[in-house]
Amino acid sequence: MKKKSLVVCALSAAVLLSGCETVNTTNAGVVGVDRKQSMFSMVSSAEVNQSYAQSYQETLSEASSQGALDKTSANAKRLQVIANRLIAQAPNFRPDCAQWKWEVNLIKSDELNANCGPGGKIIFYSGLIEQLKLTDDEIAAVMGHEIAHALREHGREAMSKQYALGAGKQIATLFGVSQQTVALGDNGVNLLMTLPNSRENENEADLIGLELAARAGYNPNAAITLWNKMGQAAGGSAPPEFMSTHPASTSRIASLQAAIPKVMPLYQQAKKS
Repeated sequence: MKKKSLVVCALSAAVLLSGCETVNTTNAGVVGVDRKQSMFSMVSSAEVNQSYAQSYQETLSEASSQGALDKTSANAKRLQVIANRLIAQAPNFRPDCAQWKWEVNLIKSDELNANCGPGGKIIFYSGLIEQLKLTDDEIAAVMGHEIAHALREHGREAMSKQYALGAGKQIATLFGVSQQTVALGDNGVNLLMTLPNSRENENEADLIGLELAARAGYNPNAAITLWNKMGQAAGGSAPPEFMSTHPASTSRIASLQAAIPKVMPLYQQAKKS
């Protein structure tokens, strides 16, 4: 029995290693984000993007049926302008994202939240803009941060980790991998929407988002005022939903402040052009 267990463990390791690839999804930028990421080939970018796009359209359809999908307000127009400028700069980090089918939509809701899912699907909730009285620069800070999560494929990375855990438990059957893949597909979008981001991923999104905003001509100092506003909102009886999936750390503002001098020349150049 012990020998059989060793054989199963060896097979498990072989399958896991053969399906894993180490990649860097983005260029480092002036902020220097160059961490290598472990991704499972069974959890492909195309599959994740397609799955999320379907969920995104379902969310929009539901909002539209409730009269909550906002396409015409001043805030909706502000979001589109800001998104266009940020998206134009995203290929500096990831050239292939120029082929993504980007979208940005505003949903009328008191929820203080925003998200950019895999493949460039952006959602903002009006409560975030209105209740925190966000400036264009602060909206760009939020959106840049969210776009950075998509560029770095943090969602796919989290799903790959979950896949590794599940495959490690199921592979002893030698047929559990395909079943796990199906289960992953069923739960993947929920995972992307609900799992808190790691401190490492948050830091990467902060830095890349800061540079994206600066390249697009938005003041990087707005990232500081944004997180100060978030912190004040979190002190209330109902902290923003955004904070549950993007946990704050005491070092966040200090890290942003340290990076601002690196991106300020990009902002100043963008303002001249």
